[in-house]
Amino acid sequence: MKLLSDGPAIRPESSKETLASALAAQLREAILRGQMAPGTRLRLEDLRAQYGVSLSPLREALARLSAEGLVLIEDQRGCRVMQVSESNCREVVKLRCEFECLALGESIRKGDSEWEVSVVAAFHRLGKLDAVRDRRTNVPEWEKVHRAYHQTLLSACGMPLLVQFCATLSDMFDRYRRLFLAEHIPDPAVPGEHQAMFEAVLARNDKVALAILREHIERTGANVLPYVQRADAAGREMAMIKKADRRA
Repeated sequence: MKLLSDGPAIRPESSKETLASALAAQLREAILRGQMAPGTRLRLEDLRAQYGVSLSPLREALARLSAEGLVLIEDQRGCRVMQVSESNCREVVKLRCEFECLALGESIRKGDSEWEVSVVAAFHRLGKLDAVRDRRTNVPEWEKVHRAYHQTLLSACGMPLLVQFCATLSDMFDRYRRLFLAEHIPDPAVPGEHQAMFEAVLARNDKVALAILREHIERTGANVLPYVQRADAAGREMAMIKKADRRA
């Protein structure tokens, strides 16, 4: 496995964050950005040396990422970054539509004035970056602000487990979307959908807001799917070659 950098040992950002949590966040971001490609073997000794940690928090961090569907832990064979697959992509898109629409509908119904203020602020930050036609020059910042906007929209639903499920599904789909955007320009329809969703939410028009959100998720999934299908086919072909080599 190629190491990402030779930087300083990882440190938690706050006293409440454990070393395993900080490490899981770093590894998660590397996977989502495509710095650790699908199928990459994760060698514990390499990671331990790179991040300056012991094996205990490293194993805990990988276990967390395994629960999130980003890392595959293979018995007696170590760990690797989860492969992309068409079936998984389709499932994640379908679940996102159902869960996020449920959360947004509840947020529109329950959200108070403080929630509205937070939605306005989150949309303002995103709108400034959406106005830049080619987001590829500022991907990390846009991803951070984009995620915060969607999380803020769902945050007033009053169901912490639902918010957690939505966040996990968002992470799983973000990997597909970021791998796609590494080779393609951003969808020009996205900024308009963010604007329309924002206006419908502030108007408390749940019917329109949910229709926009569902279309937003489904169209992004449709954009990404051809890339995923090619990557999935390439992964299966490589697996067959490796299997044949082991038999030879």
